[in-house]
Amino acid sequence: MLKIDLWSRKIVTVCLLVALCLRGSELRSATKGIVADRPSAGRYVETPHGFMVSYVETIPGTDITFEMIPIADATVVMGSPEDEAGRDSPEGPQRSVRVAPYWIGKYEVTWDQYQYFMAMYEKFKEFESRQLRIVTEVNLVDAVTAPTPLYEPDFTFKLGDKERQPAVTMTQYAAKQFTKWLSAITSSFYRLPSEVEWENACRAGSSTRYSFGDDAETLGDYAWYVANSDETYHEVGQKLPNAWGLYDMHGNVAEMVLDQFEEKAYEQLSDGVEAIPQAIRWGNKTFPDVIRGGAWDYDAKDLRSASRGKTADWRESDPNLPKSPWWCTDPPARCVGMRLARPLAEPPTDQRGPYWDADSDATRDAVESRVVNGRGVFGLVDSALPQAISDLGKK
Repeated sequence: MLKIDLWSRKIVTVCLLVALCLRGSELRSATKGIVADRPSAGRYVETPHGFMVSYVETIPGTDITFEMIPIADATVVMGSPEDEAGRDSPEGPQRSVRVAPYWIGKYEVTWDQYQYFMAMYEKFKEFESRQLRIVTEVNLVDAVTAPTPLYEPDFTFKLGDKERQPAVTMTQYAAKQFTKWLSAITSSFYRLPSEVEWENACRAGSSTRYSFGDDAETLGDYAWYVANSDETYHEVGQKLPNAWGLYDMHGNVAEMVLDQFEEKAYEQLSDGVEAIPQAIRWGNKTFPDVIRGGAWDYDAKDLRSASRGKTADWRESDPNLPKSPWWCTDPPARCVGMRLARPLAEPPTDQRGPYWDADSDATRDAVESRVVNGRGVFGLVDSALPQAISDLGKK
């Protein structure tokens, strides 16, 4: 009887330890980037939940990292005044928008990060051929499509694919799938920033043409653009950061956001509206989407904090039918990449789809056609994926 009691106690103790470890893991995941005490150095933002701080995320299964910078909640004025030099009509009228706390990438997403995601295509194909981690109608909501191999790698990589160069030529759909994949393997909710969040981060508290002031003569200290880029993008972080420690918000590559482009989008907003989700212009078309910040071959006026660019169907030279939902094949796409965002308040799981998935029937149909014909693949993505990939080589 005594032996049974001792054994029972051991079982209970082990169960409690396991439960505590699991709970600790949940707490660490939920509070990533949050600390209780005011930091003595670095950028931080005070919230009712503690201090938001910069943190470095490692992509599980790799030594690839990226850094996220905290941004405080604020009411921000988006758009440009009518007398701003270089202003375009889609930048107004100015509107006050309420922005909740979030983190944003210190740098643009780089090739080392995105090429690891690209490698998921072959991994998902191998899972499929071995009948492992099978995607069904039931779990399709948790699946991701990895980009298909490039039809012409020389086009995408013509300007370089060094680890620290910004990744380019992907569609907005592919960028959103990248953030879905990253969210699932890290257990943190990553997505593209909204247009308002992007402009707020770019301005870094300023109200001038650029985050550093009005004078374009000093733009070259902060940005790669047509006057100094030598007709190519450059490794991230080579220029000066803005006041909040964010690099390449002006120039290098333009950055995709969640919003679909509308000429008179700001006219439809009321002052004081919440940035998420009320101020987002959700799309129902494949193009055009908003891009912000300007790029290496843009003029100085197009790098202003308020400047709004837009994508087009840069796939005319794509020989595939239907056109690829993951890649663009025309030169303007080499000017466009992305930056990560992570809100402090994460939406419920069943409300995350619009941030990650296709927003047009045309894109959904193109993905389905590719998968059905064997030129695309879905893969289940969760925290167990890195280990499952490692195990592939052992079988």
